[in-house]
Amino acid sequence: MMPQQNAYEVRSLFFRYGSAHVGTSWAVQDVNLQVKAGEILGIVGPNGSGKTSLLKLLAKIVRPYTGEITLFGKSLESATHREVARQVAFVPQDNQPAFSFSVAETVLMGRFPHRHSSFWGSAFGWDSQEDCAVAQQAMRTMDVAHLAHRSVTDLSGGERQRAVIARALTQAPKVLLLDEPTAFLDLQHQLEICSILRALNEERGLTIVMVSHDLNLASQHCDRILMLKDGVVAKMGSPMDVMLPEILQAVYGCHVLVDSHPESGLPRITLPRQLH
Repeated sequence: MMPQQNAYEVRSLFFRYGSAHVGTSWAVQDVNLQVKAGEILGIVGPNGSGKTSLLKLLAKIVRPYTGEITLFGKSLESATHREVARQVAFVPQDNQPAFSFSVAETVLMGRFPHRHSSFWGSAFGWDSQEDCAVAQQAMRTMDVAHLAHRSVTDLSGGERQRAVIARALTQAPKVLLLDEPTAFLDLQHQLEICSILRALNEERGLTIVMVSHDLNLASQHCDRILMLKDGVVAKMGSPMDVMLPEILQAVYGCHVLVDSHPESGLPRITLPRQLH
């Protein structure tokens, strides 16, 4: 059998915001990891543990202070932003629209990395038949095609999240990076988003890396989990390997109860009535 390809390989990664002078704390420090092609990897950890910073490094939104990131075997540092955007789509946590574009216009923006580099094609953004077809398919996949002419400012939180993910899918990425994709959504919309992501992973082989504060969501829907604390990898492995009471207490600083979910058998985390 051929060895499984890695979507990402990260070696000795350090990153911090602002001044690089001594005394500035690291947002990410000495991180080493591999993201397998075709897996769903969840990134969890307390507030300020470096989750979003790591996701931005994988998307080349920010650049590391030191260390190396490869994307499908090629250096991320040497790739142009357009080259990265043709393979990686990033869905940020804050999706509040600044302008009242329609859903169709918003989704079509995802085709920009694939447009021809000529001045007229890229500067004025004329959409080809292929662009429109890809956008239509993405809207159908995310069940927002019926909202195509609605302004994104008029959508509910769940509808807007589906539209933003549709825009990311319109990039035709190999990797989808999501920062808190179910934040502020009700239970039904959380389940819908997770079900869609799993279907995209299984049907298209899409590699998904998502940050989540919801430990149960990560445990039930991710193949592997990366747990960070203070910018350092505290533990990485399957939900069974990571979601252990002693690890959670060491990382989060509180006692939790862990048992098996009655349907999946995967770890389920519950807070006790009183924190110890």
